Amino acid sequence: MNESGGTAPRLSWLAAPADRIARVAPGRWLGFMLLALHAAVVLDADAAVTRGFLLAHYGLFLLWQPLVRSEARIEPRLALPVFAMAALLVLVDSTWVMALWLAILAGLVGAVAASQNARAARLAYLLALAYVLALLLAWVLPQTLDSGALPVELQATVRYGLPLLPLAVLFLPATRRGSASSTLDFVYGLMLSLLVIVMALGVFAVVAVAQVSYAWALVQTLLGMAALLLALAWLWNPRAGFAGLGQVTSRYLLSVGLPFESWAQRLATLAERERDPESFVRDALADLHELDWIRGGHWQAARGDGSFGGPAAHRVDHTFHGLALTWYSTRPLTPALALHVRLLSQLLGYFYAAKVREQTLREQAYSQAIHDTGARLTHDVKNILQSMKTLLAAVDVSAPEDSERLLALMKRQLPQLAARLSQTVDKLKQPSEMDVAHLSAQAWWTALQVRYEHDDVSFLADAVDDTPLPQDLFDSVADNLLTNALRKRQAEPGVKVAVRLTLHPLVSLEVSDSGAPAPDHVARNLFLSPVASDFGLGVGLYQAARQAARAGFRLELPENGAGRVVFRLQARDCSPSP
Repeated sequence: MNESGGTAPRLSWLAAPADRIARVAPGRWLGFMLLALHAAVVLDADAAVTRGFLLAHYGLFLLWQPLVRSEARIEPRLALPVFAMAALLVLVDSTWVMALWLAILAGLVGAVAASQNARAARLAYLLALAYVLALLLAWVLPQTLDSGALPVELQATVRYGLPLLPLAVLFLPATRRGSASSTLDFVYGLMLSLLVIVMALGVFAVVAVAQVSYAWALVQTLLGMAALLLALAWLWNPRAGFAGLGQVTSRYLLSVGLPFESWAQRLATLAERERDPESFVRDALADLHELDWIRGGHWQAARGDGSFGGPAAHRVDHTFHGLALTWYSTRPLTPALALHVRLLSQLLGYFYAAKVREQTLREQAYSQAIHDTGARLTHDVKNILQSMKTLLAAVDVSAPEDSERLLALMKRQLPQLAARLSQTVDKLKQPSEMDVAHLSAQAWWTALQVRYEHDDVSFLADAVDDTPLPQDLFDSVADNLLTNALRKRQAEPGVKVAVRLTLHPLVSLEVSDSGAPAPDHVARNLFLSPVASDFGLGVGLYQAARQAARAGFRLELPENGAGRVVFRLQARDCSPSP
């Protein structure tokens, strides 16, 4: 208990300074770091004092560095190069080591400066970059080349003028860094460090070969690098009718190790040929044998899985649109190859999702076709049953003296009912042949009058000839409309029902009644979706409207008022407009 009680105060005593250090803005550490570097490099002091300033400079660098977050735990394998760099910088008294360190520092400062959005923070890092480059070019590099004693004016400027830049960095407004990854552009920093190193080596080469002064060698090197950068900038995007280095680099990153366009074309061809999603993925992955840097892989989807090639030491996992992909490689993938694998995985995921949606739509279309066929045939059977109930009602109310008339009615109606029932069964066997049979208008009109001759329905027609009518459509629509009208008569006695057939100029069939109108919310959706019904599924007119549209007709409700409700089935006018 005593030991634990003594440890807690010590930990709390250490936590307070650590918390205060973590709250310091990186710009402050940057200013102190540059001042310590200036004292170690420029001031003439003993070796022990110089090493002390270098050690302080490196410690401040660790507090400022943008590579690792301050709250992250450093692993031993990462701490080893940190201590090795510190030992090299502090213990080795060499101007070349200092020049290399300044080049690395310039790259890090420039990388952070390139990703700053705040104006003050960007100015601070630009001033720091200017200080590092000035210290390298005006002090360290001349000593490295043994170019003799520096001019007194230059020495005074470096010793007493350059510290103004770190002091400005120290007092400029600074903000805390959110994360290391968001404030560091590795490519920009690497390019800047390489440019500084190339410039230093170029100056050394010019001095060694041409035996000129350091200042003239520096001018020649800067002019040569400027010309080289200008040429590279023009070659990156020449705008002269041919692709530049930028497009070539992008194409290389996208197609490294594989002709990307040809594989994408084969993938699209396979997508058109293969309908099953899992078979498509299996065949597409089997086509990747040209990738020598991919040893094999494994894929898993909702309906199956599989593998290709063989396992290896390194693996990369990606999941897109329900398709999980695992890639095996003999060596760790470079960033370009990792991007390439991710792009391949995304393409496969998108194509797989499209195949799954296509299969789902096919299944839904098949189910919808079954539903439509069943609904239509159900209403046909209901209409046949309604006609049979009408005949049975006529038998129940008939007197013995009506036997001959009743027998004649049965002889006329039963064959028609049997034919309609047989036709319905044939439709159930071969639904694809629905709406194919046609019947002359004269024969259809006579059969309709016979079916409803005892229901007090008025039949009106101008001149009925042999114009062919789609029998299934007209039977279905007429039976649905007349059944609904006669059912309305049962609820509202005295309702008059009439049917009118018109063949010219357009074929139309109207069924009207003198009952109450349909409610507005029902009339709006009557032909667009199923509606609530107390006598069936509520899809009779909806299915009839869809059947009419497929046959080139339209079913509508032109009048819906009290005492006048009219439904019309009319052919569409396909004549060209003048």
